[in-house]
Amino acid sequence: MLSTPNICTALANRQVSRDPEDNSKTKDRLDYWLWLAKLAEKGKITAIFIADSYAGHNIYAGSADASYKGGSHIGKLDPLMTVSAMAAVTRSVSFGITVSTSYVAPYALARTLSSLDHLTNGRAGWNIVTSHSNSAAQAFGMDQVVPHDERYAAAEEYMQIVYQLWEKSWEDGAQLWQEEPEMAYDPSKIHKIEFDGKYHKMHAFHQTHPSPQRTPLLFQAGSSKTGIQFGGKHAEAIFCASPTIESTKKYTAAVRAQAVSEGRDPSDIKFFLGIMPIISRTLEEAEAKLEAARKRVSVNGGLARFCGFTNVDLSSFELDEEFNFEGKHYDNAIQGVIENIRVIGENKKFTPRVVAEMFALGGSGPRPVGTPEMVADFFEKWWREGDIDGFNINYVSNPGSFEDVVELLVPELQRRGIYWSDYAAPGGTARENVHSAPGEKLLAPQHPGAKMRWNAPRNGTNGVHDVAVQTS
Repeated sequence: MLSTPNICTALANRQVSRDPEDNSKTKDRLDYWLWLAKLAEKGKITAIFIADSYAGHNIYAGSADASYKGGSHIGKLDPLMTVSAMAAVTRSVSFGITVSTSYVAPYALARTLSSLDHLTNGRAGWNIVTSHSNSAAQAFGMDQVVPHDERYAAAEEYMQIVYQLWEKSWEDGAQLWQEEPEMAYDPSKIHKIEFDGKYHKMHAFHQTHPSPQRTPLLFQAGSSKTGIQFGGKHAEAIFCASPTIESTKKYTAAVRAQAVSEGRDPSDIKFFLGIMPIISRTLEEAEAKLEAARKRVSVNGGLARFCGFTNVDLSSFELDEEFNFEGKHYDNAIQGVIENIRVIGENKKFTPRVVAEMFALGGSGPRPVGTPEMVADFFEKWWREGDIDGFNINYVSNPGSFEDVVELLVPELQRRGIYWSDYAAPGGTARENVHSAPGEKLLAPQHPGAKMRWNAPRNGTNGVHDVAVQTS
């Protein structure tokens, strides 16, 4: 039985649009983020996803010049700085924030996201990434990026640490604020986590008492073999950008099968398809919007993104010269993008200009164009046939793109009865709303993080058990 889809609005942080009316040039001011938060809540959007990366792309022509010229992955604020303010002007919309396991210490990450979960009343989510670029590695004092599978091995240890900090270090009821005898926090209910692994070591109490969700909602987007294994074990929501329904179903089936092998319910993972709709009240107006976007497309920005994601330098080709995409898997490349380009390449000739437009206008995901009814048809077909739970919406130029979603598309989806008229849990947590499960604020019992909880069942019983020492 189909559940109501939850549309998740993505803030892709791609290059700034060349549209003179585009408001994304003001992302360095709080008003932009407050506008976005209030608009999302008006449209009953489930979550705002804030992408992030470090140090920009420097593959095209061996420099970051194209990134700077096109504004691609450059000039970005730390997303953790804006969410508390966005939460203050909203009640129900949640926030998915990208933080890398490769460069932020697990203790610091656990404290920061617990703090954010408290301040948002449980509306915090974490998009788990391992970071793929040499430029990011060099920004953090390394010569080059750690090999792909080793990054995931280190991330696995990382997850064991943060689960224990969030779920095991503090028992329920440790916060007392008792005058006599004096007892702010009961030390008998607070446990030190001892972790000694191959990649990480940590010996500490969690700094912060349990937040509304304990563990923030867990997002992920890996599509390599190792990424699928990681997602099937840990993710609660996954962003995918497959170009066809068939490739989408192949991917979701692989992740759900991995979830089953981990002892999880495969329906506990919600999939959100990356998509860039172009909507207007008439088809002619929508096509005119697309044509205007193509005329303003940043070739620099698109090439910086394509080359940065694939680790393929196209600077030796003329803009309209055809090239064959070999699709090699590099350690400093996003393997899901490579696979998507392979699929698209079966029916499309590539030139630098073609891939520049593709990655400047939504990447390798679909791009429906038309009236609200036409775009809703597209959304509904993918939802019914693609084994997805919602959509991760990118924009062409704001405020228009996201306003069109809220004012034109959402009402049509609601009219069809396939989009909620209100949040599943108004004022509730990210987990309650993404999973349409009011009252279920914590990780599902089968999730590996839930098994770390201080009172998790063990051998058929409930109760506190010893804080585990993790070793390599």
